[in-house]
Amino acid sequence: MAYDVVVLGSGPGGYVAAIRASQLGFKTAIIEKESLGGICLNWGCIPTKALLKSAQVANDIKHAEAYGIEATGTPKFDAIIKRSRGVADKMSKGVQFLMRKNKIDVINGFGKVVAKGKVEVDNNGEKQVVEGRHVVIATGGRSRELPALKQDGKKIIGYREAMSLPQQPKSIIVVGSGAIGVEFGYFYNSVGTKVTIVEFLPRIVPVEDEDVSKELDKNLKKQGIDIMTSSEVTSVDTSGAGVKATVKTANGDVVLEADVLLSAVGVVANIEGIGLEELGIKTEKGRISVDKFYKTNVDGIYAIGDCAPGQALAHVASKEGIVCIEAIAKAEGKYHHQPEALDYNNVPGCTYCYPEIASVGYTEAQAKEAGYEIKVGKFPLSASGKASAAGHAEGFVKVIFDAKYGEWLGTHAIGYNVTEIIAQTVTARKLETTYQEVLNSIHPHPTISESVKDAIEVAYGEAIHL
Repeated sequence: MAYDVVVLGSGPGGYVAAIRASQLGFKTAIIEKESLGGICLNWGCIPTKALLKSAQVANDIKHAEAYGIEATGTPKFDAIIKRSRGVADKMSKGVQFLMRKNKIDVINGFGKVVAKGKVEVDNNGEKQVVEGRHVVIATGGRSRELPALKQDGKKIIGYREAMSLPQQPKSIIVVGSGAIGVEFGYFYNSVGTKVTIVEFLPRIVPVEDEDVSKELDKNLKKQGIDIMTSSEVTSVDTSGAGVKATVKTANGDVVLEADVLLSAVGVVANIEGIGLEELGIKTEKGRISVDKFYKTNVDGIYAIGDCAPGQALAHVASKEGIVCIEAIAKAEGKYHHQPEALDYNNVPGCTYCYPEIASVGYTEAQAKEAGYEIKVGKFPLSASGKASAAGHAEGFVKVIFDAKYGEWLGTHAIGYNVTEIIAQTVTARKLETTYQEVLNSIHPHPTISESVKDAIEVAYGEAIHL
């Protein structure tokens, strides 16, 4: 059957692109080799947040007396995993419903672009060719493997195995301290597993503002997590009951022993075997090269999400899918607005350990490197009525402004529910809001969101609550 748009992959980039295509009048099909929703809904964003909610509940029970409540509770690892898988299954079924609602044909199997406008789908040996005037590649990514950390799925694992282990390990080594590493480190520590995080760079969550890294390091250590920075796992011995990891440090080699080692050193794009080489589709640094509207160098073929350049984030993939489809529709007269290219410096990032991290825009160091003269405001959540009432007064909200023109350069927050407030900065930066406009906007009290206003007051010497 012939389609206007064929989407290869049904993650948050692919299924959103397919829905937008259908909304704009394109006959659309989506090809998926596993479960609808891709890694995010089935093995990433959604089920990990279910695990982290269980971790939060477990920690709240541990400290119930601080809230004037007598409570006891023992985490049941298998039940926690079962709940997480149930949440993922529910969300995947939700995508199935959206496909039916938007009259999108779902084709099961592994897709390969074999010619311009043609995708071969292999479903367990049964092959068919699907035709589409426009083909959007949204094949996502997978856990990156390092030469010294070859994953066997049992003792050396990736994030997928980490959320479905048959039994709880007594100890785990987490290699890498990005979002995946610290989230799983927090989860396993919360349910009683001994956790050691090993980070190659000098500080954990290294893409975050340095103040955020320091605050998280302090809090995770307080929770009982061992952290080794400027350290590298050079080899792993899996011949025994568990693992023995040799770690190179500034003070010499150290051998760590644990039941399991989780490799959390990032993601790599799924671009093998999908026809790129045969069609001459250009790639760079392991990702498909595209223009600002996600067109590849081959007419009629596009790429979005983790397999294309840009941050490997679900919300980035979704927005890229929408922009890509709207640009196609604009060119064909089906869409009458001008699609707008993404500003990748205004993409929020969130990490859901405890305390949570949320950030967008320039860090303080990046702003200085870019030549800005800056004003910085930092408001501690220990001064927040909402955070104190919730019993979570750790962390802060930090804002960075251009001193000359008042441009909002960035926000970096760590603490209770800060992932729910970062969109305020994203929207304000998009609208080129000035600090005066924010301060002239009434913020509800008591909330964590008002801490953004408080931080801006600090930056401009107008602090009320400090």
